Amino acid sequence: MNNKIRVGIVGYGNLGRGVEKAIAHHSDLELVAIFSRRPPEQVNAQGKVVSVEEIFAYKDQVDVMILCGGSAQDLPEQGPLYAQAFNTVDSFDLHSHIPQYFAAMDAAARQGGNLSVISIGWDPGLFSLARLLFASVLPDGKSYTFWGKGVSQGHSVAIRQVPGVRQAVQYTVPVPETVEQIRLGATPTLTPREQHHRICFVVPEVGADLDTVENSIKTIPGYFADYDTTVHFITEEQFAAEHTGMPHGGFVIRTGATDPIHKQQMEFRLDLDSNPEFTASILVAYARATYRLHKAGDRGARTIFDVPIGSLSPVPLAELRKELL
Repeated sequence: MNNKIRVGIVGYGNLGRGVEKAIAHHSDLELVAIFSRRPPEQVNAQGKVVSVEEIFAYKDQVDVMILCGGSAQDLPEQGPLYAQAFNTVDSFDLHSHIPQYFAAMDAAARQGGNLSVISIGWDPGLFSLARLLFASVLPDGKSYTFWGKGVSQGHSVAIRQVPGVRQAVQYTVPVPETVEQIRLGATPTLTPREQHHRICFVVPEVGADLDTVENSIKTIPGYFADYDTTVHFITEEQFAAEHTGMPHGGFVIRTGATDPIHKQQMEFRLDLDSNPEFTASILVAYARATYRLHKAGDRGARTIFDVPIGSLSPVPLAELRKELL
C-alpha cells in the first residue's frame, strides 16, 4: 500500500523546477504530475507533464498542489481557483497584498473543504517567523531586516525595461557600516538608502548613450531613486560568465533590553546559492504540513504563523522530542 503524500506542481519555471528537485529528497512524498500552460512535449522535466487544462481531472489523485506561479499575475487568479479543488501551498510574496489574498484563499478553500497555506518562502516565510519570534521574546527592542547580497528579480526586470539596455541584473547589498552598527547594539531609525546598496550590471545596446542609460536607471522611482545605486557596464560575455546565477539571502536582527542594564540580541541568517531552489525546499516541507493539518480537520487559509513546526518533519513527534528537544 502506497502511503506517500501525493504532490502536484503548477508551473515549471525556476521555482517549479526547484520543487521537482526538492521532492526527490523526501521519501514520504511523490510527484504525481507537473501542470504547465506550455504544451507538455515542450517541457523538459523529469516528472510527468500534463496540460494545466486537465488539472481538475486530478482532484482525487493529488493530496497537495504546490502553486509556483508569479505573485503579480498568476497567483491572484490561480490560487482561489485551485483552492476550491485542492489543498494548496504557494509563495505569494507581495507583502502589502497578503491580507486581501488571504481572504480570497480562505473563502475558496473553505468552499471546497480544503486547506491553503499561503506566502510560504523565506520572506515572507522564515523571516516572518523570525520577526514574530524575536519581537515576542524581546518586546522592548527593535528589529531590522536586511536582504542580500542577492539578485533582485523585480529590480532586474525594471532595468531591462530601460531604453538602451540589452541585458541586466541587480544585486541588493546591505550597507556594511549599518550592519556593523546594529550588531554592536545600536537601534537607529534607518532610511532605505542607509540599509541597502543597489549594484547593477548592465549589457548596453550597441550605440546606447551610457550616461543616459545610467541616469535613467538611477532615477527609477520605487526601485532606485531612494538608494545609492552603482551601475557597471559589461559585455554580454561577462554577463553570461558571471551573472546568470540566482544567489540571495539576508538576515533578521533584533536588539532588545530585559532591564536597564542588559541588552540582548537575536539573529537569523540565510546564505543561498539558489534562491528558487531554497524557496522550493520550504514549500515542499510545508506541503507535508498542509496534508497533515487537512487530515486533522483544518480548513480555509493559513500562513506560516499558523503551522506547528513539528508538522514539517517526516520524523514522528515522539522521536523529535527525544532527539532534538
